[in-house]
Amino acid sequence: MNAQRAEEIASSPNMVNVTYNEESIYIEHVDEQNGLATIHPLDDPNKKQSVSVTSLKEQ
Repeated sequence: MNAQRAEEIASSPNMVNVTYNEESIYIEHVDEQNGLATIHPLDDPNKKQSVSVTSLKEQ
């Protein structure tokens, strides 16, 4: 995934199925300049991490 698409998903009112390492995640924030996204697993909002947007997969 690219940073622009990740930002579109993060800003969308509709839930889009995105995975990181085959785990369903929620995109909280996207840093388009650095190509990073702050994410957390759908079932664990306290487990935040920053990852490269290229490692995210839209299902």
